[in-house]
Amino acid sequence: MEGKAHVYGDNIDTDRIIPGKYTKTLDTASLAAHVLEDLDPEFRQKVKVGDILVAGDNFGCGSSREQAPIALKVAGVGVVVARYFARIFFRNAINIGLPVLEVPDHDIEAGDTVTIDLEKGEVFNQRSGKRFQATQLPSVMIDILNAGGLVAYLREHGTYQLKEE
Repeated sequence: MEGKAHVYGDNIDTDRIIPGKYTKTLDTASLAAHVLEDLDPEFRQKVKVGDILVAGDNFGCGSSREQAPIALKVAGVGVVVARYFARIFFRNAINIGLPVLEVPDHDIEAGDTVTIDLEKGEVFNQRSGKRFQATQLPSVMIDILNAGGLVAYLREHGTYQLKEE
């Protein structure tokens, strides 16, 4: 994966990702139309399919609503990199097929081009020439992401089966 970085700070909660007043719909395009509008009103015009959202600590804190990662994915975000994720957001993102990587020591700045190898957990910042190691995702999470989310994974595999590693 490769994309342009859109960088935000710490403690971005789910209401900042998608305001609650827009969550009473099943129309994912409607969710995407309002993603991050209170945090960065220009985001929807700037983001291109495959771009990378980069954040600090505690990204996705707040409510447990799945609409937050859905809105990001439908808006075109290819992967979210953060120093640390709120755990429910992290798992919701995996479940809907949005890659998320924790990279505690990244130097990514807005506008940087970033290349990501999801399977290896490597993040490369082309501006700085630095490579960062993300916290490694378990193989079953990689499989869920490769399938397009948990529902697609379960359709393909029937039930969860732990792989021998």
